[in-house]
Amino acid sequence: MRLRSDAGTDQVVLAGHLMSALDFVVMDSPGLPAVEPFGLLDSLPKEVVAAAESWRDHVVEVETGLPPGAAPGTLPRPGFDPSTTTLTDRQRVKATELGVTVRTVEIKRARYSAQGLWGLIDQRAARAFDVAGQADARLVAVLRELIAAETDASTGTRSRLMRRAVKRVEQVHGAGVVPMPGKTAFYALVDRLAVGRHTFGSAVTRRQTANRPAGAFTATLAARPGEQVQIDSTPIDVMVLAADGVPVRADLTIAVDVATRTICAAVLRPVGTKAVDASLLLAKMLVPEPMRPGWSDALRMSASRLPYERLLEVDARMREAAARPVIVPEQVVIDHGKVFVSETFTRGCERLGISIQPARKGTPTDKGVVEATFAAIKTLFAQHVAGFKGANTQMRGRAVAAEWTLDELQDLLDEWLIVGWAHRPHDALRDPHAPRRMLTPNERYAALVAVAGYLPLTLSGNDYLELLPVKWRAINDYGVSIDYRTYNSPELGPWRRQHSGLTGKRGLWEVHYDPYDLSQVFVRTPEGWVTAAWTHAAMVCAPFADFTWRHARSLAADTCQAAGREVTETEIARALDALLTRAEHGPDRVGARVAARTRAAAATHRPVLPSPAPVDIAPAPAASAGAEVIPFGVFDADAEAERWL
Repeated sequence: MRLRSDAGTDQVVLAGHLMSALDFVVMDSPGLPAVEPFGLLDSLPKEVVAAAESWRDHVVEVETGLPPGAAPGTLPRPGFDPSTTTLTDRQRVKATELGVTVRTVEIKRARYSAQGLWGLIDQRAARAFDVAGQADARLVAVLRELIAAETDASTGTRSRLMRRAVKRVEQVHGAGVVPMPGKTAFYALVDRLAVGRHTFGSAVTRRQTANRPAGAFTATLAARPGEQVQIDSTPIDVMVLAADGVPVRADLTIAVDVATRTICAAVLRPVGTKAVDASLLLAKMLVPEPMRPGWSDALRMSASRLPYERLLEVDARMREAAARPVIVPEQVVIDHGKVFVSETFTRGCERLGISIQPARKGTPTDKGVVEATFAAIKTLFAQHVAGFKGANTQMRGRAVAAEWTLDELQDLLDEWLIVGWAHRPHDALRDPHAPRRMLTPNERYAALVAVAGYLPLTLSGNDYLELLPVKWRAINDYGVSIDYRTYNSPELGPWRRQHSGLTGKRGLWEVHYDPYDLSQVFVRTPEGWVTAAWTHAAMVCAPFADFTWRHARSLAADTCQAAGREVTETEIARALDALLTRAEHGPDRVGARVAARTRAAAATHRPVLPSPAPVDIAPAPAASAGAEVIPFGVFDADAEAERWL
């Protein structure tokens, strides 16, 4: 095509390039006919489409003389031969045949010429459904406003919403101005306007639905293992036995690799996840999962789809490893929980060279992969464990009791992550060349690690200590004191009563501790780490956590307060040892429930008696000389249990 501008300049362009331009248009052209909306035709009733097709046959016969699909050699009917009749004559004959006016036939021809078969459809059948129906627009606007306001409110009934709507309409427009529908029609209108918003259902589901982003969902993509790892914590719906033998609910913290959907590590902790748990989760990701006694040989890495031989050449730790990939994260996505924004977690990521990407507040879709994984763990693992209590009280069974300790449940979870997750096909891991085939996390890892490679990152004991939380204390003659516990070591001798040299910390020393094993702490000195043991560690038979220590301290404090004196560290140690001994034998569930019910009933139904009148009590007669009193011994269950230990 040769183009000439107003200035007289010529230019030669390809015809296809010219006609594909967005501003290209043919001037003074009637335009191309519109394509029929075949999808809308399929949504209409069959009788409506059949009536339109019948009209199409009549229109085509008027224009061409023959109906559609006529056999070769077929002659036009009398009155429809184009060689002997005009278009006006054929329209008049068709109108007489159908019993309609000529104007109706002309309108049908014009619509068929412009819109095809869709122009002949009875538009009453194609009319879009209006959820408001015949209701007044002012009432509909008020209802939409009130339904939107129910998002963060407690769930109510339809009658409450209708009552508020009537009062709101009268307040804005006046009483009797806006017509109100009948009771049944009002209920139906509210149901139609509240569709998909869970206005009268679960409040949690309603808030989650309202919190969804308005834009299109975008899948989180990663091209190599560790490119993005999402970390989050949530309570697991299983009751477990804590260290003191009390049934509690545990918190589950997991790290999920986006590229392979591998659960890199999972940690169960009671009461609440701490910053050290999130930091140790990072360290656990970098260490191969060792095979444990009782695990099947099918769980070994050498028996899996993972490239065992190639990984073993790079990392000798893989020799006795289970079939769980070791993924070094490059970036972790976290929420704004105090566990993940803490100094301990941030320092651990910085030391391991991991970038932190916080999710937007109130936007769980930013880490949708880990959120979906939590739902999968509940379905595939938690509901099959003894002690499963459901997501809420409506789904909870009667008398749900804890059967597993926290450590036992952790062992079960670690084994399930290999046999129940890493070897299970995942819907998000489909082969792009064979979309019907789903890959397992291990198969996906094997495919990606062959391209991206594997570089191990080993941690030493000092790296583990760096990930522990920190307290700043002075080194005195008796050692280091933390929360009523005294730690001491002969190696602290040169630094007792000395300034640490850190003026920003007023000369205090850096002390790291493990919240789940308070039997020792680690003090950083100019010559390296010094391990200081608890001075009363010999009185306690097992390692203990900080929440166990706090419980034992409260028990000892109650005893000493009743005696009118201060609690000492020795008494706390005795209470802690007794607590751990009771935990070893398990809780007395029956006795505790009976005692609790007895105390509650006595406190509630105890009658108020009047003061009794003084009564003279005569001395009891002396027992006969021949009678011998034999006392009955009192059975002591605790003493009897100690004899059997």
